[in-house]
Order: sequence, then structure tokens, then C-alpha cells
Amino acid sequence: QVQLVESGGGLAQPGGSLRLSCAASGFTFSSYAMSWYRQAPGKERELVARITSSGGTTNYADSVKGRFAISRDNAKNTVDLQMNSLKPEDTAVYYCNAINWATFRKIYNWGQGTQVTVSS
Repeated sequence: QVQLVESGGGLAQPGGSLRLSCAASGFTFSSYAMSWYRQAPGKERELVARITSSGGTTNYADSVKGRFAISRDNAKNTVDLQMNSLKPEDTAVYYCNAINWATFRKIYNWGQGTQVTVSS
């Protein structure tokens, strides 16, 4: 049974930082590209960052480029998202998932996500 458990969200001030973590189980983690998505209230879920199975290549949405960094630890089956210089528009529920690199499609059902709120 596939499980994706996100953690690390919370309240941050504009300009602050948070580090999200996703613990994956139930599939061969090291064989899959992984991704972080977010969904803000009233908006569609959007892809924020993705990383290849080896961790050698990363891609970011333009809105977070230069501020966020995705990384993974294949020994621990975790994928992290370091978020710096946070803005109020980064407020959303953040989710991780395995992703098909070619089609950009997520592979598994969503976990519960972790709430990130950026506010002064």
C-alpha cells in the first residue's frame, strides 16, 4: 500500500523559511521521479518542483525558481522541499507524489498534505 506522508508545514513570516519533508512507502522509491505540488484556496493544484529518480535533475515552477530547492534521500525514502524567501502567495497545502517525468502526470493517490501559511 502506497503511503505519502507530508510534514513540516506551519506558519512563516514573509521572507522566512520552511522545510517540508515527504516520507514515501509502498513502492520502489528510488525508481521514481518525485515532485511537490501545492493547492491554494480556490485554485487548482499546481506542480512546484520535481526531481529525477537519481536526484541529478530538478525542475521548478517559475514562481518558486531561486527560492525553493527540492532534494531526495533514496536511502531514507524521503523527498524534501526547502522553501526560502517565502511570500504570502506561497500559502497553500503542499503535497508530494511520484511523477511521470515525460508526461508530468502524478502516479499515486494524494496524501493528506501539509499546510503552509505565510503571513505577518
